[in-house]
Amino acid sequence: MSHWIDIGKIDDIPRLGARIVELGKQKVAVFRTSNDAVFALNDRCPHKGGVLSQGIVTGYSVTCPLHSWNIQLDNGCVTEPNKGCVRKFPIKIENGQLFISLTPETAPA
Repeated sequence: MSHWIDIGKIDDIPRLGARIVELGKQKVAVFRTSNDAVFALNDRCPHKGGVLSQGIVTGYSVTCPLHSWNIQLDNGCVTEPNKGCVRKFPIKIENGQLFISLTPETAPA
């Protein structure tokens, strides 16, 4: 069973942007797409630890600002030819309010 934490309103995040949520020592990047889909990923690229919340959001991916790796927002996996995944967290929207669960979702193999 997931424990949901209120992290603010969807309007706090610009479209095609992100904001950081600090949950203890964990930094989570919460992204908003142009069509208001919201995703939560660990804020570190698996390649060299780039800060994903500072990356460019296009469609359903974010480009790491360090070396331009593309990470899929819906599953946390890097696009080929690169390999790797970041931890993805469940997030939900209720009446414009965002909630996150600290229970990470499992990335596909």
